[in-house]
Amino acid sequence: MADNENKTNYGADNIQALEGLEAVRKRPGMYIGSTDLKGLHHLVVEVLDNSIDEHLAGHCSKIELIIHADNTLTVKDDGRGIPTGMHQKLQKSALEVVMTVLHAGGKFDKDTYKVSGGLHGVGVSCVNALSTYLRAEVHRDGQIVEQTYSQGKPTSEVTAIGKSDKTGTIITFKPDDGIFETTEFKYDTLASRLKELSFLNAGLELTILDERHVDEDGKPRFERFFSEGGLSEMVTYIDANRTPLTEKPIYVKGRDEESNVEVEVAMQYNTSFSENVFSFVNNISTKEGGTHVSGFKRAVTRVFKAYGDENNFFKKLNFTVSGEDFSEGLTAVVSVKVPEPQFKGQTKGELGNSEVLGVVSRNVGETLKFYLEENPQEAKRIIDKVIIAATARHAARKAREMVQRKNVLTGSGLPGKLSDCSSRNPFDSEIFLVEGDSAGGTAKQGRDRGFQAILPLRGKILNVEKAMEHKIYENEEIKNMFTALGVSIEEKEGEKVLNIEKLRYHKIVIMCDADVDGSHITTLILTFFFRFMRPLIENDHVYIATPPLYLIKKGNNSVYCWTEDERKDAVKGLAKGGSTDSVKIQRYKGLGEMNADQLWETTMDPDTRILKKVTIDDAMEADRVFSMLMGDEVPPRRAFIEENAKYANVDV
Repeated sequence: MADNENKTNYGADNIQALEGLEAVRKRPGMYIGSTDLKGLHHLVVEVLDNSIDEHLAGHCSKIELIIHADNTLTVKDDGRGIPTGMHQKLQKSALEVVMTVLHAGGKFDKDTYKVSGGLHGVGVSCVNALSTYLRAEVHRDGQIVEQTYSQGKPTSEVTAIGKSDKTGTIITFKPDDGIFETTEFKYDTLASRLKELSFLNAGLELTILDERHVDEDGKPRFERFFSEGGLSEMVTYIDANRTPLTEKPIYVKGRDEESNVEVEVAMQYNTSFSENVFSFVNNISTKEGGTHVSGFKRAVTRVFKAYGDENNFFKKLNFTVSGEDFSEGLTAVVSVKVPEPQFKGQTKGELGNSEVLGVVSRNVGETLKFYLEENPQEAKRIIDKVIIAATARHAARKAREMVQRKNVLTGSGLPGKLSDCSSRNPFDSEIFLVEGDSAGGTAKQGRDRGFQAILPLRGKILNVEKAMEHKIYENEEIKNMFTALGVSIEEKEGEKVLNIEKLRYHKIVIMCDADVDGSHITTLILTFFFRFMRPLIENDHVYIATPPLYLIKKGNNSVYCWTEDERKDAVKGLAKGGSTDSVKIQRYKGLGEMNADQLWETTMDPDTRILKKVTIDDAMEADRVFSMLMGDEVPPRRAFIEENAKYANVDV
């Protein structure tokens, strides 16, 4: 929290400018990661970060996000407002400096913000550079001040337009459609980020209003996010579809006076087999982890191992428990506030500050030690889970080594069912995971043998959400996928890592029937990839084929249709105002109903097919949905089906 002196000192001269703006438009990917949908939403995150930083400094209690009908977006907060006075060094308004100069802002002034998310200093000026229109409205010092911009350049002067008894900043911008592949914001992506931020900032109110979607009463879609329980509430939400081993999450909160690093952790064990550790630095998600996650895991392993050894819980095991055993069935959120975080790379995916490791390890260790002493029954339940995990890991390692050793001993080690392509360049090659031998046979005939490989999968693969790891390596279809793809699971520093260096195909296409069973098989395969081969998804290697639902024919004319609307339009088009009775409609329920030429033309030809790329926009939400769809708890799954049944493509 900022003190009173800091409140008064946040003025024009606290804004420090480091360099100009031109490079952003020339190389946007360097600054926001990409120009696709992910990059588009990164713009919103940059603006939100500024408002969140005001909250962290103790000056903002509400943030509103509005998606307008034309895909213009507004972020509004009740913080102090961007300074608008004259910047002495640059001789222009501090507002204009913040909005038009790269690496300009209060984040570089330690007295203004103790911690900050936007530490690369790109922030709102980058958003401005990549927008055809941006308007900044500031409520501060009893006035309302505004300035407009286009592509990072001012289109008006900084002007006082009225009086105000409030403080805050309102940023409205329209992304440049000449730079971004799409400028249509996804409501679910933004709503998920706001929900995440509400958990990370207990007591902060966040709202989202979507003027593009209105209900029958003409009201826009609206959601409010507010959390009193913070991280503990977040863990409970993530584990909603699992059975917890403790009555409530273990909560850690601490601060190191010397480094000024704040630590907040919530953790809970459950009966599942997956590990879910979500980490944040100054509210920014660190997907690759970093020193804060290393410190957390070190403390968990150290304290639980010492507790188990002291009470002779591990004496019957004929092998040593490892750090990995303490992670199975663990859901945790690790959040740290660091005054000067050192991120590895522009995307801020991994924290590098060495001092954070010790701070987190110490605080988590002290709390855990006290918890185990005070709650012996719950401690015993967790240790029993660890022993089961250790035994299963031992069995899994043997099973995994058998699969991977077999590959080495048998030369190529490729499964007999695989019809490989002639290309040996992974970048050009793709593999289709096809449901059933029949459709696999059709796909083999219809493919381009030069770069397309076919691996038929018999029936439904194992549901990995409910299976111990060693059972997974005994499953024939999963073994075939490992060997065909050429990837392997290796242990590095006590953790399992998927090695994708020898990946044989850079496009992995899941191709299943367009019916209920096909959807189930697709979900089973995606669950496997999400739990055991996530780097393949994160590196854009996994796709889903979309075979057509209908073939509409009249005479020699035929049209393939992928949606109900396309079907209706095709029937009308072929009928040409006459009777629709003469138009024949064939509903494809399985890939086997198409001949090889049709399958190539509609689903496999790179020039005409439709592929859906599998991405992870929100790992926390993805984990929750997979555990709900494929886990043991039935009521949440039934509620999900009832809520989403209207979107399903079901034949009766």
